[in-house]
Amino acid sequence: MNPENNFSGANGRIRTSDQEREQIAEILRAAMAEGRLNLEEGEERLAAAYAAKYRDDLKPLTADLPDGGRRALADTPEGRQATRRHLSRHAGFVVFIALLLTGIWALSHAVFFWPAIPLFFLVMGLARHARMRRYGYGYPHAERVAPWNAPGHR
Repeated sequence: MNPENNFSGANGRIRTSDQEREQIAEILRAAMAEGRLNLEEGEERLAAAYAAKYRDDLKPLTADLPDGGRRALADTPEGRQATRRHLSRHAGFVVFIALLLTGIWALSHAVFFWPAIPLFFLVMGLARHARMRRYGYGYPHAERVAPWNAPGHR
């Protein structure tokens, strides 16, 4: 068997997806807009991001940016709109569950308002989501991939 045709990933490297390349490209564009990268360096890194074949090729492109560039990305208009949209969905889910549990409680004629217990945890989760949004952690690409699968994680 020819070792050049071994596609089993024996070298331990994981191929990157188009979505991961685009995520890094968005981070680099946001860093250029912030003035952290000049035009020449930004274009060079963008070309490298689109040419990357493996995830570990993407890590050095954003390693010298604060928070890997994610905070800059969350501060873009698209990032703010996406985090607002995610927070609205979360709030809608909490309201739906609150109405459902309150309806079940009302139909059961129970004296103790037991929906308060799960609703407490749901509201606390919503508050945490809103607080994390303020710090720029709600950008949708960051939520779609588990941290250990994110580009640049080792």
